[in-house]
Amino acid sequence: MLGWALTFLVVAIIAAIFGFGGIAGAAAGIAKIIFFIFIALLVLSLIVNALRGKAPKV
Repeated sequence: MLGWALTFLVVAIIAAIFGFGGIAGAAAGIAKIIFFIFIALLVLSLIVNALRGKAPKV
């Protein structure tokens, strides 16, 4: 999921360089939403693993 966020971020940067403001804004917004979903799922996963008593895999 983090890969998708980075992909949309790169698309937004490239679109901004070429002057496509609407596309750049939309791609940046999508990247932001996906990134925050990733962070929420990461925190949830860490909490569930802590409650189960399992050590995180390295």
